[in-house]
Amino acid sequence: MHLVSFDIFRTLGFPNTTVLKPDQFLRHKELLREADWVLFPEYWQLNALVHGLKCRVFPSVASYRIGHDKVEMTRAFQAVAPEHTPWTMVEANGPLERDMIWDTMSHPFVAKLPKASMGEGVWLIETREDWRRYCECTDVLYAQEYLPLDRDARVVVVGDRVLTAYWRTQADQGFYNNVARGGRIDTSPVPEVMTDLALRLARELGVDHAGFDIALVEGYPYVLEFNRLFGNQGLGQGTELQEAILGYLRKQTAPEDPDGPTEPTPLWPVAV
Repeated sequence: MHLVSFDIFRTLGFPNTTVLKPDQFLRHKELLREADWVLFPEYWQLNALVHGLKCRVFPSVASYRIGHDKVEMTRAFQAVAPEHTPWTMVEANGPLERDMIWDTMSHPFVAKLPKASMGEGVWLIETREDWRRYCECTDVLYAQEYLPLDRDARVVVVGDRVLTAYWRTQADQGFYNNVARGGRIDTSPVPEVMTDLALRLARELGVDHAGFDIALVEGYPYVLEFNRLFGNQGLGQGTELQEAILGYLRKQTAPEDPDGPTEPTPLWPVAV
């Protein structure tokens, strides 16, 4: 299995892997066409690689397309698991829409910038001034119900299985659970109802490399979002992630039935 990678750090130690710089990828068209998999390209490379050069990419196209924008992500969640998606309003940023959301949402509520990550661009809206400041920062209004919780779970899905799951407890300043914003990792067991939801979403949406953020409210799980390029703070040491990725790619590369058809070849009539 020959691999091409555009992320030297995420594929460090991968066997038979050629690392390329993203901005030079069009100089290596034949190498890319002949590769079994192209790993961790930049989002802006996706169309050229998948549709132009017919490459197989990892993470999957769905992981990129859905994970690139919180609006698209929420719509995908609403399509396959609306009962596990917090109530969300998405509107163009105009004066009528601002007032409508403010008057409709229960307070406090959460507002997000569609393309932020690592806990950035998430606002707790408690006052009209909070809402005004948020509205000045975005073209698209994204408002979501506030869930009362002091932690959520990060569920890491690689390929078609849950690799690990851990809790992220609230930062000292409150509200944020993201480790990048001061949240802490707690390795206490994560309920199966949460990992099952993450795996179900990944399978139904075709997402094969993601850290899902799942909240638990009175025993009921809600999906908040997922990150295609999740951090490794809760993964521990060792090569488990590498082995999970390579094992999944090998399984996807192998023919489904290498020994040929299981049913006998039909006998065709012979003209006499």
